[in-house]
Amino acid sequence: MRPTPAGAPAEAAAFPAAFLARAAERLAADPPGPGDPLSNPGGDHSLDPDGSAVAPPGPHRQAAVLVPIVARGDGLSVLLTKRALHLRDHSGQIAFPGGKIDPADPSPLAAALREAEEEIGLRPSAVRLLGYLDPYLSATGFLVTPVIGLVEGAPALAPNPDEVAEIFEVPLAFLMDPARYALKSRPWQGRIRYFYAVPFGEKLIWGVTAGILHNLSERLSE
Repeated sequence: MRPTPAGAPAEAAAFPAAFLARAAERLAADPPGPGDPLSNPGGDHSLDPDGSAVAPPGPHRQAAVLVPIVARGDGLSVLLTKRALHLRDHSGQIAFPGGKIDPADPSPLAAALREAEEEIGLRPSAVRLLGYLDPYLSATGFLVTPVIGLVEGAPALAPNPDEVAEIFEVPLAFLMDPARYALKSRPWQGRIRYFYAVPFGEKLIWGVTAGILHNLSERLSE
């Protein structure tokens, strides 16, 4: 298990040791690089029951998201956002903080932390890296690197109204239950698109976000 850095907030100790041990064992320590086999990454196309779906062709646009895990008095939770309704793309959808990796970003981690600070005011210094999940290829051709991070302390968050309508949390135990993930489908660009969907109260987590959370549950469930 990766030790808590000296001087880290006391709240870091609230993360269960068993969870941290699983994360250290099962998450990738480094982001995928140019030499990794990303020519056939997983994505919604992988969910097609008859295997006829074709992955979006490259070159794929590189993106990164932060999957922030926080400790509360009643356990761990995952922080998510609801995208602003006026956005042209994916308006109103549930998402992780994140976006395109800019040329100035030295790494997927840097891009995810930059986007999280811009979108919800989460300071990079409040996030402790746990590792990386498998890259996820979106139906629109973005190759997304999920960065798993512990949010330490109780940082003040502020949604950027230009991008985010709401910040909320979902208990990690809820998301670790594979029974929560229903395989759905809908017509999209002349074919049937399959995707995971997870209802949470009045919200519906689906698409890339649900796919990444499903991968998280596969990796870190007990």
